[in-house]
Amino acid sequence: MAHAPQTKIAATYMRGGTSKGVFFKLDDLPESARVAGAARDALLMRVIGSPDPYGKQIDGMGAATSSTSKTVIVGKSTRPDHDVDYLFGQVSIDQPFVDWSGNCGNLSAAVGPFAITNGLIDPARVPTNGIAVVRIWQANIKKTIIAHVPMTDGAVQETGDFELDGVTFPAAELQLEFMDPAEEGDGGSMFPTGNLVDDLEVPGVGTFKATMINSGIPTIFLDAEALGYTGTELQDDINGDAAALARFETIRAHGALRMGLIAKVEEAASRQHTPKVAFVAPPKAYVSSSGKQIGAGDIDVLVRALSMGKLHHAMMGTASVAIGTAAAIPGTLVNLAAGGTERDNVNFGHPSGTLRVGAQAQRVDGEWKVTKAIMSRSARVLMEGRIHVPRQGF
Repeated sequence: MAHAPQTKIAATYMRGGTSKGVFFKLDDLPESARVAGAARDALLMRVIGSPDPYGKQIDGMGAATSSTSKTVIVGKSTRPDHDVDYLFGQVSIDQPFVDWSGNCGNLSAAVGPFAITNGLIDPARVPTNGIAVVRIWQANIKKTIIAHVPMTDGAVQETGDFELDGVTFPAAELQLEFMDPAEEGDGGSMFPTGNLVDDLEVPGVGTFKATMINSGIPTIFLDAEALGYTGTELQDDINGDAAALARFETIRAHGALRMGLIAKVEEAASRQHTPKVAFVAPPKAYVSSSGKQIGAGDIDVLVRALSMGKLHHAMMGTASVAIGTAAAIPGTLVNLAAGGTERDNVNFGHPSGTLRVGAQAQRVDGEWKVTKAIMSRSARVLMEGRIHVPRQGF
């Protein structure tokens, strides 16, 4: 009987923020997968266990959620003033494709530690004790991320007392700076429609006020009340409602078209990672998914966001950048829900708890610009070694 032999590839399974993914050094990949194309996609899908019509990813490293169906490739950077290039692939769970259209802000937290541990950073730039500054080129969106990685006795410090809602155990705090995070790629606009708020017409669904922004990741912000929600919803409130998920996907597809991310609505089906859809509301008390009591006075605004067709259990890191940016700009739906005042940081409530993110925004020649967004995350190696993959298609 013909069979495909297994190949073994060095890999690291890491948590970054509230996500998990399989990390590879570029040079460790089979030669055919070191460049973009069908071979690379075939390898990463098989690693994760996709496409899986059962939706479980049993025969791979994925865990059947958007937060865990992720892959990362890191290599030494050839760009000036950068240490490594970081490429993120969001693997579809049940469809045969890898979405390369955006970044993962949560896994961005693990890139610096991975690069240091795997010898991709000049040792002269890594202190024995203190903070190592890793300059990352995010290749999907062509942006710079600066990671401040704690070091203790010559090794990346992973344990500590920093608590991140959505992650069960405390760890070491790692600060990320997303430099000039607005716009997707080169030459785009933070607000692709030219407006802070638009009327988004969605055939068969309705017309909604929407803030459509490119910062961190393209995101469509909607008003929770207009959708029939309070902003305090948890995952089961949305993900158990097939009609609601279908409505959000229709809204997302038409928003993507309006933002110029796709040429026709049908293309949204193969671009699941971007844009994101989120809804916002003024502060209200609620109980998080872990049972934690969140008071109205503990937060500035409520935000719920969908990723890969489902409500996220916490908040995507890139969407957090979009939230921080939009909150800093008077007149956006996020800013209005947060009270409508000028601010350089926002503490928002999400299904798992709260998160603070800062953003420095200013108006230049009539257009809004954001120089950087800052947030704290944590990261930890879960397993390292060699992953076994049936050699087929790469």
